[in-house]
Amino acid sequence: MTPDVALIFCRFFLYGSAMFLWGASAYLSFVLPAGLAMQLSRRLRIWHSISIVLIVAATVFMLPLRAATIGGGWRDAFVPEMLRSILTGTSVGQAWIAQASAVLLLVLSCLAPAHRKGRAVAISAALVLVSMTVSGHAAMNSGWLRTLHRLNDGLHLLSGGAWLGALVPVVILLPTLRDPQWRQDARRALERFSTAGHAAVALVIATGVANTLLVIGSAPLNWQLTYQVLLSIKILIVCALVGLAITNRYVFVPRLARSRSSQPLKWLTASEIALGFAILGLVAVFGTLQPT
Repeated sequence: MTPDVALIFCRFFLYGSAMFLWGASAYLSFVLPAGLAMQLSRRLRIWHSISIVLIVAATVFMLPLRAATIGGGWRDAFVPEMLRSILTGTSVGQAWIAQASAVLLLVLSCLAPAHRKGRAVAISAALVLVSMTVSGHAAMNSGWLRTLHRLNDGLHLLSGGAWLGALVPVVILLPTLRDPQWRQDARRALERFSTAGHAAVALVIATGVANTLLVIGSAPLNWQLTYQVLLSIKILIVCALVGLAITNRYVFVPRLARSRSSQPLKWLTASEIALGFAILGLVAVFGTLQPT
């Protein structure tokens, strides 16, 4: 495996884990009723732990992988002089320091009291996502435009994570619709997710359009460039995701009042998660490519 391929995998696990932690933790902590949130948190505990381990590991390996891709390959991955020059003299190094600081805060948030832990994890995971805007295409401009691009990119990541990350607890939530003890809270939680999802989807689309204009200045129609081909595929997948979300909200969620079966809603939500993974894979790849 080349350093470039390893870096893509690293980015994929980092983005996916941070988005899951942010979206799932925010949904459980800020949207769900406390009792139901506690029930779902127990079932998601192992996935939270795995995500934190993946974030820490991806962050640790990110710096030597950057050194390997910038330098002459694997032989430069752990050369102290190379690592020091990247940390002190490049935006990539500044981004890694910001990311490592946010990850440290994420690890410390796991030590928070139980009644505050979910919110602490959500906030620190959000900071991990925002730290990713320090370098990359969000840093390609200068002056106020760079700041605007970073803010827009950060909002794009947070809104996308709030949408996709919350889908996992939603899937786990659906079987509780058949439980008389939790049925009312579960329906309320689904309605709240649908309402918040409208705002998240609108932000994803708006900030995505803005990012495209900030990076390439137009629609991604130059398909001789791999970046623009992958970006076009991402846009198509986002359109499919929006279609699934609309179908869920206005077709299958209202049917829950007349039917106890949540299976169609479960399959469509699982499809949204699968498409979300596809988007993350594309982002991990074209984030390493030249856009123009």
